[in-house]
Amino acid sequence: MIPHPLLSLALLLMWLLLNDFTLGHLVLGSVVAIFGGWAIASLRPDKPKIKKWYLLLKLLLIVFVDIIRSNAAVALLMLSGKRRKQTSGFITVPLEIEHPTALAIMAVILTSTPGSAWLAYDERRKTVLIHVLDLIDEEQWVANIKHRYERLLLEIIE
Repeated sequence: MIPHPLLSLALLLMWLLLNDFTLGHLVLGSVVAIFGGWAIASLRPDKPKIKKWYLLLKLLLIVFVDIIRSNAAVALLMLSGKRRKQTSGFITVPLEIEHPTALAIMAVILTSTPGSAWLAYDERRKTVLIHVLDLIDEEQWVANIKHRYERLLLEIIE
């Protein structure tokens, strides 16, 4: 059985468009297309099991408010110029989240919030390296990430 028939068909058509249409290229292109579909299927992560759907709205509202607040804070920081000392830095946040989808959502949240960026995840240590534009209190940043986002994601995704 072909896991992604449309993808396999598209790969076969692309193969035939890039090469001459011969019986050999049709057979070889078919083999490449089928194995390409299987390769893509093996890369697909498991679907997350959503335990508490109603908490998704709460998470979205928190993220929306945080993005608005961060936009205002970054704009104020940029407008104040050199009058205020900038203290950008890197922090390491220990995470309890292990599900790949939850980690991806956390990365999107932290990167879409102005003033912070998800840089690297250490699967062995279960930590994430984050760059913060205006790092005043590292412990406060860690506590905010763990309590505002991680706790909700742990409740939402199984």
